[in-house]
Amino acid sequence: MEPISLPEPGIPAGNSSSAPRKKSHVLVGVTGSVAALKLPLLVAELLKIPGLEVKVVTTERAKHFYNAQEIPVTLYGDEEEWQLWKGRSDPVLHIELRRWADLMVVAPLDANTLAKVANGICDNLLTCVIRAWDLSKPLLFCPAMNTAMWEHPITARHVEQLKGFGYTEIPCVVKKLVCGDEGQ
Repeated sequence: MEPISLPEPGIPAGNSSSAPRKKSHVLVGVTGSVAALKLPLLVAELLKIPGLEVKVVTTERAKHFYNAQEIPVTLYGDEEEWQLWKGRSDPVLHIELRRWADLMVVAPLDANTLAKVANGICDNLLTCVIRAWDLSKPLLFCPAMNTAMWEHPITARHVEQLKGFGYTEIPCVVKKLVCGDEGQ
């Protein structure tokens, strides 16, 4: 019996392995948690995955924690949302981004944006993308906040609300926080 030849990931059976692979599109959302310091590392690690294209949507507060020059992919913020649209037939950035992406990862998701998303508030580019998100596509969220904020009862409700939308939580870890506290 001859061994079975499996197609390469992303290539239908019967197609030549020399056929170009479809790139997968990951949209990273970043919010104003101190964990946003790790955005350059997150993007660098994602870019090591063959066939992956990455774009970033940032909140204004997240910009405080990283250097945009260290992000080697397209970075969008509120300003781009309003600069792109001039008239009725122009593309709407938050809709174009949700169409482009195959997967969205919000890392970190701070307490403020968690509360906004859980309650349907969409007052910036990132929350508009999430509100318009195609629920047939995965959305992963990584809560990151001070332990005292994490342990507040409203946080658990907000996390459950997002899970109820079909989003997937990537649980936070226990460690020493930037403020010196230790906890989740």
